[in-house]
Amino acid sequence: MAARPRVFVARRLPDDGIEPIVAACDARIWEDDLPPPRPELLEAIRGCDGVLTLLTDRVDDEFLDAAGPGLKVVSNYAVGFDNIDVAAVTRRGIPAGNTPGVLTETTADLAWALLMAAARRLPEGDRYVRDGKWKTWGPLLLLGPDVHGSTIGIVGFGRIGQAMARRARGFGMTVLYQDIQPVDAAVEAELGATRLPLEELLPQADFVSLHTNLTPETRGMMDAEKLSWMKPTAVLVNTSRGPVIDHAALADALRSGAIFAAALDVTDPEPIPMDDPLVGLDNCLIVPHIASASRATRGKMAEMAAANLLAGVRGQRLPTPVNPEVYEGR
Repeated sequence: MAARPRVFVARRLPDDGIEPIVAACDARIWEDDLPPPRPELLEAIRGCDGVLTLLTDRVDDEFLDAAGPGLKVVSNYAVGFDNIDVAAVTRRGIPAGNTPGVLTETTADLAWALLMAAARRLPEGDRYVRDGKWKTWGPLLLLGPDVHGSTIGIVGFGRIGQAMARRARGFGMTVLYQDIQPVDAAVEAELGATRLPLEELLPQADFVSLHTNLTPETRGMMDAEKLSWMKPTAVLVNTSRGPVIDHAALADALRSGAIFAAALDVTDPEPIPMDDPLVGLDNCLIVPHIASASRATRGKMAEMAAANLLAGVRGQRLPTPVNPEVYEGR
């Protein structure tokens, strides 16, 4: 009987993913809530046929050297793969997989929840009640901007950005978007979306929702200059990547009233330090990177990550590789 493939899973996943892995492999699963420290990660992957990683696990030449020449696959439990040196794994002929597509609607739900919560100041209202400050109804108490009938600027108009536009249409909002490439005219017409450069979109938008990839061009994109283009009544929402926003500039903009509020699912770094100036601001809502945190979505992610891992250790093509070029010439 052939030996079962050895794999390391860098965090406990929903059973949808764990069960098929355990059934087919000699699997070691990291049970701690925190990611494995780097030395322990490098030790755990030695001699493995496959590794299932999270965004917190850096996959680079050091990682690949530690795993050894028998490594057949790296499967990332995420849509993004900023943690993977794709060039490094590709040079070694190792396919890497991710979990695309499944997060679209769930992430848009969370982005919309952040937008609504920041606009209507729900976290502040909750604290106000729990702190015993609610004495009476007041005409000026916790006023915020209307969402219905306003203008949303969506920066990055891929699947999630377009899902946000569909939600915005239900609220009678004007939809503006910025992307490197225009979408198909039929999609623009369906969503009632107009493409504008940032210098025109930001001054017009009541809400700005970020849905960009993290690239050298988008890192620090929302800096002091860009924030100054926004309305003082505007709300900034980020469910893309933390480094897209200059946090110091955002803190200054929120403190000074240059913008009304911000709502963040992602920060730079993660987790955000408790002494970060954004943490102490009432007009900055921060949640712990939970855009995909529905039971159904996290379960489907686990299924997809497991499918990539198992295909890789069996020498089969990954269902969703990020570097399909490794299969060229095979």
